[in-house]
Amino acid sequence: MHAVVRLYYLSRWCYLKKIPLLPKLIHYFIRIIFACDVKYTAEIGENVGFFHNGLGVVIHKHAKIGDGTCLYQNVTIGGNGKSEAENGIPVIGKNVFIGAGAVILGPVTIGDNARIGANSVVLNDVAANTTVVGSPAKIITKR
Repeated sequence: MHAVVRLYYLSRWCYLKKIPLLPKLIHYFIRIIFACDVKYTAEIGENVGFFHNGLGVVIHKHAKIGDGTCLYQNVTIGGNGKSEAENGIPVIGKNVFIGAGAVILGPVTIGDNARIGANSVVLNDVAANTTVVGSPAKIITKR
């Protein structure tokens, strides 16, 4: 397991146990050392891979990422500027591959086992077992 993920899980555990200050300190440590913005309030499943130590990865503070997902460098998973009450955040399924430089914005749902190509911009939902590429992302295969 990668250092960023371990530190995230530690900060998340401290946050859920209501241990003050420590989650923020770990968050800032991750941000400074790894140039990665992963807030402890995001819900990240087990066995998630942040390849290249999550260099440049930015994840919305309320995003949900399923088990076994792989994120490469410079991935952005962000909201659309609307409040979380309006579901303005992405939900990533299990075992999703997200290529380098991909951007996922807004209230989108990425289905299980989906593949998002490098430098793709995802603004709409992606069905399970589907591969999308491009800007804006377009379906190239369904498995």
